[in-house]
Amino acid sequence: MEGLELRADPGRWRQEYASASPFPHVVLENLFPDEVLDRVVSDFPTPDDPAWSRFDNPHEKKLGNYRRLLDTSDRIRGFLTALNAPPVLAFLEELTGIEGLIPDPYFGGGALHQIVRGGFLKVHADFNWHPKLRLDRRLNMLVYLNRDWKTEYGGALELWDREMTRPEKTILPVFNRTVVFSTTDVSYHGHPHPLDCPETTTRKSVSLYYYSNGRPAEEKSPPHDTLFPTPRGRI
Repeated sequence: MEGLELRADPGRWRQEYASASPFPHVVLENLFPDEVLDRVVSDFPTPDDPAWSRFDNPHEKKLGNYRRLLDTSDRIRGFLTALNAPPVLAFLEELTGIEGLIPDPYFGGGALHQIVRGGFLKVHADFNWHPKLRLDRRLNMLVYLNRDWKTEYGGALELWDREMTRPEKTILPVFNRTVVFSTTDVSYHGHPHPLDCPETTTRKSVSLYYYSNGRPAEEKSPPHDTLFPTPRGRI
């Protein structure tokens, strides 16, 4: 997918990104041409596809780590490749001020995600280190693919304060809405309430994670897996 069009000026959003609470983030509407995402949705693997990794534990109930990315459609693979390509990296660097971003060619923990009715992802802070690339995780980009998503279905992304007392922002996962945010040990987020959507509806998204060789001293910590602290506020 050569020349993926990005319909936003990253410089326009840079100050809003840096000053956002509870941690640096931005919500971008219609960043991609609708027809590009419609093709991804059309080719999205169904929930019963055996290539999904199925997570079902107290922290998460979801489908992820799709194990046959090389066998997905040209349109899905093209979209994923474009999101790891230099134009998108340059866009994200200007938006966030993080220089030297490096994509993950392995899509570890990322790429395609799908949540069925009753699924959830508890509030967490992401793993901070890529063991194969030996790089620091710095940035998430989440692209939502859900047309006609209703508020009552749930599944909203919640961004929590660093004390884990409450969500400061709630973002509905509607079609062509993209969320970019910095990942640190206190960038707590999730969609902790079980989905209440129809059985035939799923919450679909594409997740990209970006890395750098080093990070600011105040953000450093030993390598760790995903952290699921106990909230002090309501869930």
